[in-house]
Amino acid sequence: MASNELRNSLHDFIRGLPKAELHLHIEGSLEPELMFALAQRNGVTLPYASVDEVRAAYNFSDLQSFLDLYYAGAAVLQSEQDFYDLTRAYVQRALADNVRHVELFFDPQTHSVRGIVLRTVFAGIARALREARAENGLSSAMILCFLRHLTEEEAFATLAAALPLREEYADLWLGVGLDSGEVGNPPEKFARVFARARELGFHLVAHAGEEGPPAYIQNALDALGVERIDHGVRAEEDTMLMQRLAQSRTPLTVCPLSNLKLRVVQDLREHNLARLLRSGLCVTINSDDPAYFGGYINSNFIASADALQLTREELVHMARNSIVASFAPEVRKQACLQELQDYVLAH
Repeated sequence: MASNELRNSLHDFIRGLPKAELHLHIEGSLEPELMFALAQRNGVTLPYASVDEVRAAYNFSDLQSFLDLYYAGAAVLQSEQDFYDLTRAYVQRALADNVRHVELFFDPQTHSVRGIVLRTVFAGIARALREARAENGLSSAMILCFLRHLTEEEAFATLAAALPLREEYADLWLGVGLDSGEVGNPPEKFARVFARARELGFHLVAHAGEEGPPAYIQNALDALGVERIDHGVRAEEDTMLMQRLAQSRTPLTVCPLSNLKLRVVQDLREHNLARLLRSGLCVTINSDDPAYFGGYINSNFIASADALQLTREELVHMARNSIVASFAPEVRKQACLQELQDYVLAH
């Protein structure tokens, strides 16, 4: 078979591959078209004249330049219907990419600072996820993230404000996380609030080792007690940490196109995803903020496969990792794993 035919065959295989997505910021799935529609609905004036002008602004120099646009775009999200429409739009793309389980991040502090009450955020996201579960069998979870450039006291206040909603959304709200700019905001800054979340029985995750050093990964594990590391690509700079991650099988939720767009790597062929995987780490592929970074989960799989010469077996391995590393109930994990096995046997 010619090389183009082989590549196209691999791409088709990826598109149908059952998988989970574990690193997805729902606010980062806000496409420019929806951004403009919601701005018009809510009477919000955007600093851009057109969809094309927004896309032209997606030339980020670093994480902070992205976050500036990200927070500006989030201003159009005001009502429960807005959060429903946003989540519904992501769900449709996830289903098209054969995502069978998703654990999405949401940032209450991005909205509460604008006077948006927490129930509005929870209700809109949850309605779309419950609808997808009932209509399409897509299982899901919500992970409430603290913004690390704010204080731990503000994180405590956000957790306290959200807790009265826990019973109502117990089928979805399973974890807490830590995101936003890493530089100057080490994980241990939030040790007490993560200890409280652990006491309450939440799953724990944190962004670490994207722009921050390997020590941030170490501290996320030790000071926060997280179960997964979001990003984690700089682990490779510390041999002992690499050995620890391999032995513990701590999942890394890697986001290749995000790393490229934010210039963590200059060329996807330089990305260490394949090396991390081949070193025995539990690597998964995810889309992060797909509206801003040029691709949903299948685009990340396909771009990585092409740039890094990933084999079918390695792609299946990462899809399996994503299911095993999820916080889904064991019965759901086994159903997804069986679906993956059946797909592989059929192809």
